[in-house]
Amino acid sequence: MILTDERSTENLGKRIAANLRAGDVVTLSGPLGVGKTALARGILAALGHEGEVPSPSFAIVQPYDDLDPTVWHVDLYRVEDISELDELGLDAAAEGVLLVEWPERAGVAAWPYALRLTLDFAEDGARRLTAEVPPSWQDRWPPQ
Repeated sequence: MILTDERSTENLGKRIAANLRAGDVVTLSGPLGVGKTALARGILAALGHEGEVPSPSFAIVQPYDDLDPTVWHVDLYRVEDISELDELGLDAAAEGVLLVEWPERAGVAAWPYALRLTLDFAEDGARRLTAEVPPSWQDRWPPQ
């Protein structure tokens, strides 16, 4: 899928949000500046969050308890060792939705049932999105 600009990336996030269920994990991979946070921003806005959506690069975990379901926006860019994940308490997010940027920092076995989205740079400032769709998302992907 080609996303032509930041607006189309956020719009895809809004369509994904319409299909989210409690317990879902969506991972967002790709290089710095490719639009992972823009996609998360679209998801959060569609779920009713008003206000800014900062990249959780420094906080690592940014919970949005005001949403139903609760969303935990996680950025693992600064995680250097898998053992650090235990300290984040991500298991508590099982009742809500987990959005994870830089999931590869958690190892290949993390979140085996996640909707895995990868963004990459394309021509003319566009972004290329590829998806690994688990069975739980088969009837929800691609989002309409």
